Amino acid sequence: FDLLHAGHVGLLQNARRIGDCLIVCVNSDASVGRLKGPGRPINPVADRIRVLSGLGCVDAVAVFDEDTPEPLLRRLRPDVWVKGGDYSADALPETAVLRDWGGQALVLPYLDGRSTTELARRAALGPHTPTPVSYT
Repeated sequence: FDLLHAGHVGLLQNARRIGDCLIVCVNSDASVGRLKGPGRPINPVADRIRVLSGLGCVDAVAVFDEDTPEPLLRRLRPDVWVKGGDYSADALPETAVLRDWGGQALVLPYLDGRSTTELARRAALGPHTPTPVSYT
């Protein structure tokens, strides 16, 4: 959730509908840097927390410093862990952790055409003039 976009908001709204409350687990700045490389995160963790906390569908935000949220999940012990993406829940490393207490992992699809990397790339290019479209 480095640059919050429509795909993120849709995922969070759908995740909130699944359970009684939504706690969003957010990578710390150090964790994002290790996973995404130089230049990331674009927004520091305090800003990411503030933006996420401002969404009506988010009940709380928790930060983790590890490369995966497994230690945080062991503390929170959610009934349902929702992840966005295009892979199966069985392929998630968190799935085995959740099974320890009877929790389950769900994967919800992303909104096509939305990505933080693409959004950052477009922002770096600056304003552009849209290609005119003619309707005949």
